[in-house]
Amino acid sequence: MILALCASRMFAQDPLFTQYYLVPETLNPGFTGYLDTWHAGVLHRTQWPDGNRRIDTEYAFVNAAVGERAGLGVTVLNHREKFTGYNYLQINAAYAYRVELNDEWNFRPGVEAGFGQKSYGFGNLILEDQINLNTETITDGSVDPGVLGYNNKLTFIDVSAAFVIDKEDVWFGMALKHLNRPDISFTESGNVPLEMLLSVHGGYAINLDDTRFMFLPENTKWLLTGNFMMQGQYNRFDLGTAALFDMFTFGVTGATNPGKKSKDSHFLTSVNVFGSIQLDHFIFGYAYDFNTSKLGQTRGVYELSLTWQLDYTYKCWGCPNYKVYRDGGRPGYRRK
Repeated sequence: MILALCASRMFAQDPLFTQYYLVPETLNPGFTGYLDTWHAGVLHRTQWPDGNRRIDTEYAFVNAAVGERAGLGVTVLNHREKFTGYNYLQINAAYAYRVELNDEWNFRPGVEAGFGQKSYGFGNLILEDQINLNTETITDGSVDPGVLGYNNKLTFIDVSAAFVIDKEDVWFGMALKHLNRPDISFTESGNVPLEMLLSVHGGYAINLDDTRFMFLPENTKWLLTGNFMMQGQYNRFDLGTAALFDMFTFGVTGATNPGKKSKDSHFLTSVNVFGSIQLDHFIFGYAYDFNTSKLGQTRGVYELSLTWQLDYTYKCWGCPNYKVYRDGGRPGYRRK
């Protein structure tokens, strides 16, 4: 019964993506429609593929600018765990609006709302009254009153809000997800609010087009990015850097645990390498997380991504507009 009790609480943390620099919509709905063209993509993440610890996560999105200032989009997130049979599915609609603060800075508030569904295979649990020590057998059914009161599926409404402040090569954002703290208890009479997720993130791209770096290709930039996340008692801070070329990106991120809960906790939990390549309308991305903790042989974490832009002349790596400059048109954007 302990496993069943834990199940209503342990599956409250949101899945995170290493390639958030490439698909910032995973962090913040304020990025909806930021490319000013149709933008869509999918990500797949496999964590600890070694045996029963495997966790798979998929994310898909599509969005576009509406008029000169607004953006609309739809996102789908699916997360499943092999050992427990747990599955989390969420479908959201997102809206963002751009406000020009001055000639350089933009303010982009965004909201996201939709339906979530969590499912868990309680029928796979083995409870105390199923174990017969005399015959060393396990019976099929249980009369435990606790597990009988559990539902295999639950649905809920979820609401999030966020903002992004940006100019050409600098951006800062904050998102607060699960504002309404929906009840995710698997029991009819239970009340387990989903913990709110706070994410504070930002990036800065340094232009390397000067005489000191003549050996580098044109439009090369150096990206610095960070993302702090806190949900309930858990927190994480990712700090990364990358080299941005015309078609390629190569970088590394360190995932840290600044609020260690015990003396055995690791500060640096993984070192993540990533890269991407743009071929016309498509961007292909790959990331691999090297585990630095004592979890054992997990075979790490890998991610694959594919994004698509209708107008691929909008260059954006790390976002909002690291590869884009001004030419007297819409502030912050230029067609190459």
